[in-house]
Amino acid sequence: MSTEEKSLNFIEQIIEEDLKNGLSKDKLRFRFPPEPNGYLHVGHASAICLNFGLGLEYNAPVNLRFDDTNPSKEEQEYVDAIKRDVQWLGFQWDRECYASDYFQQLYDWAVLLIQKGKAYVDSQSSEDMAQQKGTPTQPGTNSPFRDRSVDENLDLFTRMKNGEFPKGTHVLRAKIDMTSSNMLMRDPIIYRIMHEHHHRTGNDWCIYPMYDWAHGESDYLEQISHSLCTLEFLPHRELYDWFLDQIYDDTLVRPKQREFARRNLSHTIVSKRKLLQLVDENHVTGWDDPRMSTISGMRRRGYPPMAIRNFANTIGIAKRTNLIDVSLLEFCVREELNKTTDRVMAVLNPVKLVLINYPDGQEEWLDAENNPEAEVMTHRKVPFTKELYIEREDFKEEADKKFFRLTLGSEVRLKNAYIIKGETVVKDANGNITEIHCTYDADSKSGSGTEASMRKVKGTIHWVSTQHALEAEVRLYDRLFTHENPDGDKEIDFKTYINPNSLHVTTGYMEPSLKNASTGTAYQFQRLGYFCVDPDSTSEKLVFNKTVGLRDTWAKIENKE
Repeated sequence: MSTEEKSLNFIEQIIEEDLKNGLSKDKLRFRFPPEPNGYLHVGHASAICLNFGLGLEYNAPVNLRFDDTNPSKEEQEYVDAIKRDVQWLGFQWDRECYASDYFQQLYDWAVLLIQKGKAYVDSQSSEDMAQQKGTPTQPGTNSPFRDRSVDENLDLFTRMKNGEFPKGTHVLRAKIDMTSSNMLMRDPIIYRIMHEHHHRTGNDWCIYPMYDWAHGESDYLEQISHSLCTLEFLPHRELYDWFLDQIYDDTLVRPKQREFARRNLSHTIVSKRKLLQLVDENHVTGWDDPRMSTISGMRRRGYPPMAIRNFANTIGIAKRTNLIDVSLLEFCVREELNKTTDRVMAVLNPVKLVLINYPDGQEEWLDAENNPEAEVMTHRKVPFTKELYIEREDFKEEADKKFFRLTLGSEVRLKNAYIIKGETVVKDANGNITEIHCTYDADSKSGSGTEASMRKVKGTIHWVSTQHALEAEVRLYDRLFTHENPDGDKEIDFKTYINPNSLHVTTGYMEPSLKNASTGTAYQFQRLGYFCVDPDSTSEKLVFNKTVGLRDTWAKIENKE
């Protein structure tokens, strides 16, 4: 569908207006600019889909630029993880860039600002600077160092660069307006001293540019046409434009910053600082814990990349921040997995079922469909024997008419197999059922075409042959936070809402077709949900993560409340 034929969001409307006003379409260029100080999360996924989606829509290049201006928090590990996540989502960048690529040019432009009298070295303490900056309702006052001569500023700034001063003794500030109603315009810091090893430039630099100085200038150097940021950067736009004014050459494209609202996700934390707390304090096993809102966590849990892209497209972009229910993301995951996953049988809470009239030692391999949603139907064989495992929840000695599974004296169908009838149970000394004894109708085999096979019974349950069952570890995940907005009350530590039951580990029994299942492969465990093979799996022991249930169980819980 062309841009003209569909309803445009407000970002697309801005781009279309710019094209009408003379911006050449071949000058369009977008960027995704993460700081490599943590792993990307679901909020970043929306920004990735926005920028790369615009690139696809307008056939325009998109840069991946790392905003690596704070070496104390940034690591190559995070760079590698970010690249892996963007590629996993199905996007490819045009140029891989780093703010550190431009350190020399940024420094040279800072020198130019000093020479123009538009920047100065301030030697106040951070506390004094904060005090003289004023408040949102009171103007600031000029620094006592604001009127240093150009020569003195150049000398001090050169010595800062050369590493002659300890951290905190000097900063370089832009000379703008200490009475501005926008506090970001009150002589913002451009450079600070940091004696830190940088993951790319090593120890070449002792001063590092601030975000506001590096970001817009990097956009300009890369000739980004539209610099799209989240709404908290709206007050920064005035400073973004002021910095560009100092260096802009009207023969080049001038980047335009525009803002869109964050789309916060319920029962989720997306602050990298707080996600790091969860990791460091061992509330989770790592950045890729399947309960985390990180892209790597969602990948390990079994979320398909297309589901995340569909989710981002569904929620779209807006000018106001709002809270999106995580069940919408889970719906997108469920919808995608339904189309792509093979159906298999697994039992997670087993009780033994014995077919008392089935021949001893007999073994059948029954035909089963892999995925009825697939364009080309494929089949597999599953073994059937006298003794089976079924889910304990699928049997009751006595039940009302609303229970459509196995009871004594009633019939159900075993999936892909026979109709069975509950006869008796065996219990241990504590009264717990250890075996269910049933009879089977030998003429009722699924797909056999007999009259008995056409017989309708009230329910169908899944099963696994005890003789052939594969034992596997199964990790059942729930939402990490019990509160829909764990970060909503700033007075309460978000960790107060950590769900103590967010992970339950159990032993499951699988049909043997899963023996060689590879890491990351997703399956639908029939009647149970979607699961994927975890990287912890070995040739001796499979480990599965529950990705999402077949339906939204949280909606039922909330409705009861």
